[in-house]
Amino acid sequence: MTLKTIEWKDNAVVMIDQTKLPNVLEYVTYTDYNQVADAIRTLVVRGAPAIGVSGAFGLALAALQSDTTDKNTLISYLENAKKVLFETRPTAVNLAWGLEKIMQVAKNANSVDQLKTNVVEYAKKMAEEDIQINMTMGKNGSVLFDDNDTIMTHCNAGALATVGYGTALGVIRATKESGKNIKVIATETRPVQQGSRLTAFELKHDGIDVSLIPDTAVGYTMANNLVNKIIVGADRILRTGHVYNKIGTYQVATMAKQHNIPFYVAAPLSTFDMKSNPEDVVIEQRKASEVTGIGDKKTAPDGINVINPAFDMTPPELIAGIITEKGIAKFPLEESIKKLFQAN
Repeated sequence: MTLKTIEWKDNAVVMIDQTKLPNVLEYVTYTDYNQVADAIRTLVVRGAPAIGVSGAFGLALAALQSDTTDKNTLISYLENAKKVLFETRPTAVNLAWGLEKIMQVAKNANSVDQLKTNVVEYAKKMAEEDIQINMTMGKNGSVLFDDNDTIMTHCNAGALATVGYGTALGVIRATKESGKNIKVIATETRPVQQGSRLTAFELKHDGIDVSLIPDTAVGYTMANNLVNKIIVGADRILRTGHVYNKIGTYQVATMAKQHNIPFYVAAPLSTFDMKSNPEDVVIEQRKASEVTGIGDKKTAPDGINVINPAFDMTPPELIAGIITEKGIAKFPLEESIKKLFQAN
């Protein structure tokens, strides 16, 4: 089995500390929703599906933390916890989705005891469903990849970005499991290096052939015919087919178009935002120190201005298809996405 990023054990949340990878595979245990919020904020846990479930588990912890016997008081405590958890990562839509689902379950309960039981059980169910959804998505996407393909991926959309199995890497895993011989090229994904620290780590862990390249070698790799297909995950997808994913995705997609290489996105329906327009989406800006140094080592002069967006937007015309658990959306994406939701 692939790595399990997050799970509920003995009324606590256990997750892999991804800031320690690839040097140490270390698990941390949290019993307070504020700790979970901090873990999301500091990238102990990351990846849209994983933080959706982390948010749900965080609210489940909040329900258990409260000692009130009044349901309305508990709901208002949960609303506050929801706000704290939501503000940790504003761009990824799965977080809001996970929190909303748990709040609905909480509001539908008849008593405080029933609320606590239902919220914990529902959060655990969401974690189990995440793995099933990823496996279905993997099967759906594997038909797009051929024997002896070399597949490029950017950032980490693997088991470590989900509860387990992965979205983009889930498709890669399913392709390998279907008997096809494949290789992967992973970009390092500066500045936090999710590609070199996480994607390369988990593919090597699972025995999948992976080569690492610097982000600046994407064009070289494509121009020299070293890659046939590209697959990435997503933190938010609009009904129009605009995809928000890790910074650098847009330039990978643009170069792929230039070299006629199909560029695919893999994401569950919970990553789709059917209401917002591109101008409504807040792109999270992260701290300057991610760019001015690596760990404790300084790599830039003091007092320099830094622009450090966590995500960028890839427009639909650069995307060959969006792989979901309900099927593959193809061009024109807006129409195709609408059909997937109608079938859901």
